[in-house]
Amino acid sequence: MTFFTDYYAGLGKCLTLAKQSDMDRMVEMMAGIPAKGGKVILVGNGGSAAMAAHVSVDLTKAAGIRAVTFNEADLLTCFANDYGYENWVTEALKAYADPKDLVVLISSSGKSPNITNGAKTARAMGLGIITLSGFAADNPLRTLGDVNLWCDSTSYNFVEMTHHIWLLAAVDKVIADKAARKA
Repeated sequence: MTFFTDYYAGLGKCLTLAKQSDMDRMVEMMAGIPAKGGKVILVGNGGSAAMAAHVSVDLTKAAGIRAVTFNEADLLTCFANDYGYENWVTEALKAYADPKDLVVLISSSGKSPNITNGAKTARAMGLGIITLSGFAADNPLRTLGDVNLWCDSTSYNFVEMTHHIWLLAAVDKVIADKAARKA
């Protein structure tokens, strides 16, 4: 086998780990947001933040679902400076989340304190929560959502690419379902 053949096989293995019921529930939660008058808030660190931005734009433009991220440098650095990095997501949710919102929290390790604290805050606020994590099966983020998608890998790239594909597949399913209802 070649490096790339093995690599693609490993990525494929990760992709198939998502339970159909979890993927369907994620789509249902996202698709239900417009009727509730809410929005989807996507949050991650590093590559997961970039992924959150991509998915946010696709949800808004292609699927017609309002979606935002907290990727603005001034917001992130102000809240991290004033409240500590581990609390900036919590404080941003308190400032910007509305009661009917859905929060998508992404952490490759599932151990990022700012993301896990954000999940706890979202739960206390009564928001819908979808988590995406990887690495250890018992990572703390994996138990904090209404839907918890987990990638069984310790490779950042496998985990991040799997999360990205799962999220974009959900966006495409929302779009396909809308088209089917119109047909």
